[in-house]
Amino acid sequence: MSKVAIAERTGSRVEKRRYAAFDIETAKLLPEDVTDILSHRPLGVACAAAYLADREETRIWHGRDRDRNAAPRMARAEVADLVRELRGLVEDGYTLLSWNGLGFDFDVLAEESGLVEECAELAVHHVDALFHAVCTLGYPVSLQKASEGMNLEGKLEAMSGAEAPSAWAGGRYAEVLEYVKQDVRATFELAVRCEQRRELAWITRRGTRRYMPLREGWLTVGEARLLPVPDTSWMSDPPSRERYTGWADRICPPAIPPGREKQLDLWA
Repeated sequence: MSKVAIAERTGSRVEKRRYAAFDIETAKLLPEDVTDILSHRPLGVACAAAYLADREETRIWHGRDRDRNAAPRMARAEVADLVRELRGLVEDGYTLLSWNGLGFDFDVLAEESGLVEECAELAVHHVDALFHAVCTLGYPVSLQKASEGMNLEGKLEAMSGAEAPSAWAGGRYAEVLEYVKQDVRATFELAVRCEQRRELAWITRRGTRRYMPLREGWLTVGEARLLPVPDTSWMSDPPSRERYTGWADRICPPAIPPGREKQLDLWA
């Protein structure tokens, strides 16, 4: 098993983790009506942040020019250093945490850094709360709607993820950094409150509150992708798990540890 692999645990999953909530902001300017951002790759990385909860510390990464000022996007070597620092956090005992890190952040980092294997291992062994929801419900839930459902502040209202690239390109570095810093704090606060209440609640498009049991805490990507597939026959275009895992499955294919099948069923 690789150094970054988090050991599979048995027994209670409510044990306290040292979470490092992580998020990136991309650099490429896109038309306002774009819905499939990854189809416009390479996207570049403008900046990234990680919130180390036990230290109440937020680490920031962004590119720098020759004068050490913020650059329009991170160079390949800078992104590779970022990936190695994330790997170092895992080796130090942190569990990386994201909201759609599997289907977006780590996929982008793999392309931008060239460290595809390392990014796939980080992705599969981290906790992606959105992917856990997809595996359980059959559809994704937004970070903001989940935050509202759990009575949390959530994302900054002054900016959106779609606006961040143009704001960064326009030199509004401080605003974008505040936005990504709030994103990682919001991800951490949501994940912990859900584990405390043993459920995820979110606000639907109709304004109602719905719930997903979370009796044993969040699963890693590697664990969540082994859950039974939910019934999505009522949906016209249900998202497949492979839509999120496809790029990483080629490097870290799923495998059920002996004797774990029944336990995985109980986590659903």
